[in-house]
Amino acid sequence: MFTRRSIIIAALLFAPMSPAVAQDKLPVVASFSILGDIVTNVGGDRVAVKSLVGPNGDAHVYSPSPADAKTLADAKVIFTNGLGFEGWIGRLIKSSNTKAPNVVVSKGVKSRKIAGSHGHDHGHGDGDPHAWQSVPNVKIYVANVRNGLIAADPAGKATYEANAAAYLEKLDALDREVKDAIAKIPPERRKIITTHAAFGYFEGAYGMDFIAPQGVSTDSEASARDVARIIQQIKKQKIPAVFLENISDPRLLKRIADETRVKLGGTLYSDALTDEKGDAPTYIDLIRHNIRTLSAALQS
Repeated sequence: MFTRRSIIIAALLFAPMSPAVAQDKLPVVASFSILGDIVTNVGGDRVAVKSLVGPNGDAHVYSPSPADAKTLADAKVIFTNGLGFEGWIGRLIKSSNTKAPNVVVSKGVKSRKIAGSHGHDHGHGDGDPHAWQSVPNVKIYVANVRNGLIAADPAGKATYEANAAAYLEKLDALDREVKDAIAKIPPERRKIITTHAAFGYFEGAYGMDFIAPQGVSTDSEASARDVARIIQQIKKQKIPAVFLENISDPRLLKRIADETRVKLGGTLYSDALTDEKGDAPTYIDLIRHNIRTLSAALQS
């Protein structure tokens, strides 16, 4: 027999979580999907992360919406890449009137200068913002994210430190995996063509040679002169493969592949994750997919 008291207890036990409980999570914003995943790994269950530029989105050409301004206004912390990657973020922060601190996660990274960017700087000056393509750089990102979350939520300090430590161990293993895979690729075959110059930090960290018809951004088309130069370079250096990117129009590289009779090596992920059904729903998946794709195309 059910008493009034037992009914009330059952109702409390099985009632859905109230909005007030859900709002206990710290609302934070990341500028793009890769950074959003890093913040999620460090923040864990204590944070609710919103990425402004979502899966398969191109942050180079992103146009913020009024909803983005409200998202920033409601945030307690904003995480951005910096190094000129999000050219639109300063205006968005100003228009949102947010009081949240902006944590630039690339602080402490040794920035890479673009040498001979084929006339394309696209608002980045002579700097390359794609620092996350080096796993050691992302370890710096993790430390900055951890410190930013602790500053905003001191009660979660132990959680953020533990999550960061666990994630850093995974990144160490990933770094070793990349180095082991590269070592199996013959040095003369470590030259590839990609759509835009997003892999300079990967090149510097792991000993690959990436050549791109576009500069460090995707917001401008490559010139006919650039394309002709790369076609000539492919033939002269016998570059084994060209690779597409998930954020770029594939037609340019398909044209280059057709004219040089060089195979398409597959799709690399540069500036964005995929959705959950794709090959790169997390940063670790992204790096792992890229190195496996490179290895499959270049080892043979």
